[in-house]
Amino acid sequence: MLTINSVKNGIVIDHIRAGYGMKIFNYLELNKAKYSVALIMNAVSEKLGRKDIIKIENNLELDFTVLGFIDPNITIDIIKDEKIYKKIKLKLPDKIENIIECKNPRCVTSVEKNIPHIFNLVDEKTGAYRCEYCDQIYENLSKYL
Repeated sequence: MLTINSVKNGIVIDHIRAGYGMKIFNYLELNKAKYSVALIMNAVSEKLGRKDIIKIENNLELDFTVLGFIDPNITIDIIKDEKIYKKIKLKLPDKIENIIECKNPRCVTSVEKNIPHIFNLVDEKTGAYRCEYCDQIYENLSKYL
């Protein structure tokens, strides 16, 4: 049996879709951390079947927009004195900016380098986003991270 100690003060990123934990780990650059970090992959979950979990023994400033974009099912637990102080349920953000780039070669963002890459959510069920400039629609954009 695998044993990971509880977090005394820090953050637990829970209910990550199985296989996405490493994507979040890399995005947050936790490999450079000077504090304890645990990445648990393929843990058994009643709700999801399998899930990933990241435990961080430190309080970080997290961009919930990006994490919700990567996986809207994520739950963030803020831990103080080994107890859940605050629980945050994420969702797909209505708008994302400069997280990914539009791949349409005719988009103005392909020519002009100082224009922010902005996408708006058009379908929450499929996770489809539309480029604000060229109207190109992308589904499953988190694969571009």
